[in-house]
Amino acid sequence: MSIRSCSRVACGEPSVATMTFDYADSMAVLGPLSIEHDPHSFDLCHRHAALTTAPQGWQLIRHRVFTDPSGITGPSD
Repeated sequence: MSIRSCSRVACGEPSVATMTFDYADSMAVLGPLSIEHDPHSFDLCHRHAALTTAPQGWQLIRHRVFTDPSGITGPSD
């Protein structure tokens, strides 16, 4: 399995989470890193996953799925 990089521009950190969007329900979901890359989703490193917000007027669902090397847990539901 190859390591996927964060989708954010100029970030080379490894991805730990995947963000997907449900446009019909105005919902973004941040969950565990998907098994396969999907061109319609965004793979994010620990830092960018923790800082990401949903577009204005959208709901963001976060699932606790990742930890950084220091053991600090990322955002939870």
